[in-house]
Amino acid sequence: MFLVSLRHLHAFNAVATTGGIRRSSESLYRASSAVARSVAALEQSLDAQLFERKGRGMLLTAAGDVVRLRADRIETELYSVREDAMRQRDRSTAKVGGIEALLNERRLQAATLLAEMHHMPTVAHLMGMSQSAVSQAIARLEDMLGQPLFLRTARGMIPTDAGRRWAESFERVLAELRHIPEDIAALAGVVLGVVTVGALPLARSQLLPIAISSVLKRHPQLQIRSLESPYEELTASLLSGRIDFIVGAQRAGAGDAFESRSLFQDKAALVARSGHPLAGRDKLRISDLAGFPWVLSRHGTPLRESLVQFFVSKGVQPPAPAVETGDLALLRGLLVSSDMLTVLSAHQLHHEVRTGQLVVLPFQMRGMERSIGVTTRKGAHLSPGAYALLAEIEAISGRWHS
Repeated sequence: MFLVSLRHLHAFNAVATTGGIRRSSESLYRASSAVARSVAALEQSLDAQLFERKGRGMLLTAAGDVVRLRADRIETELYSVREDAMRQRDRSTAKVGGIEALLNERRLQAATLLAEMHHMPTVAHLMGMSQSAVSQAIARLEDMLGQPLFLRTARGMIPTDAGRRWAESFERVLAELRHIPEDIAALAGVVLGVVTVGALPLARSQLLPIAISSVLKRHPQLQIRSLESPYEELTASLLSGRIDFIVGAQRAGAGDAFESRSLFQDKAALVARSGHPLAGRDKLRISDLAGFPWVLSRHGTPLRESLVQFFVSKGVQPPAPAVETGDLALLRGLLVSSDMLTVLSAHQLHHEVRTGQLVVLPFQMRGMERSIGVTTRKGAHLSPGAYALLAEIEAISGRWHS
């Protein structure tokens, strides 16, 4: 359920641009009374005054300024969809309408969910609508954009190439829309809403838990969600606005659509159980590791590739793992109950090392440092809650590595 109506927001933005109800009604092709009702409905839904009514026109309040920032971003996104449709259309038959059909948050939500689920009855159930209503919403969007958004296949309703691009844009629009009430609340010093973080393994054990606990003490109305998915899926969700930022080990070649900044350099460590045969040594050589079984991350992960390169640079055959896993709980269990070795960030096994279950072995692994950082979508304007959590993550990282 969306608190803000796209149609009301469009009217608000026209008034903010022209400076008055009457002038905006001409550009919107709506009666002045209808425009005034839209602005009043938006103010009521946000419980905030967005304009000061002056003799020389309608002037934005502080609340109006923050709403307009989101409204401009939303309209830029919707007009870019329309322009894309104009470029893609079949000139012989298709016509592309104005953006009015896009000014319906339920239609946009139906398209984004269908692009994800591929199953119209499931979308109808999630939205509390009939299947025919969802079908009509998609048909209205397709009619306005002049081409199909979905293809009916044996695997369900699959988005076309254009449908996939536009569903991504619609998700960004809906994210901006959700942030508007949070922006208004922040003006009164209240940070609320939902922050969704893409959590890579290196951030999950220590950095994120500490940061989340700290930020929730100051902002108890905030809600944090974490997504633990492969990096490629997280970047796709970041691009669509489904998640606010990614925190963890940074990857090379993330793409021009993203901005990354480093928080600190993390060192890989050779880890084993506290009673391991190698645990009592003062210093280990690479030859000392021969004969012990290994549990490692899966082939192709950045850490695994770095480990292979480290052994190759020493002229030694890389270890062939007895177990490959991305599950930290399984890895912990295997280390504690056997003589297996692993290479991992000490941060990820901080609690086990602190309690004495595991130990970091005295083995230098130069060249296996990794940059831990935050990745955001380029040009994104995050919610106040997301900025608060980011600030806490940066503060903690600074204290750890100052």
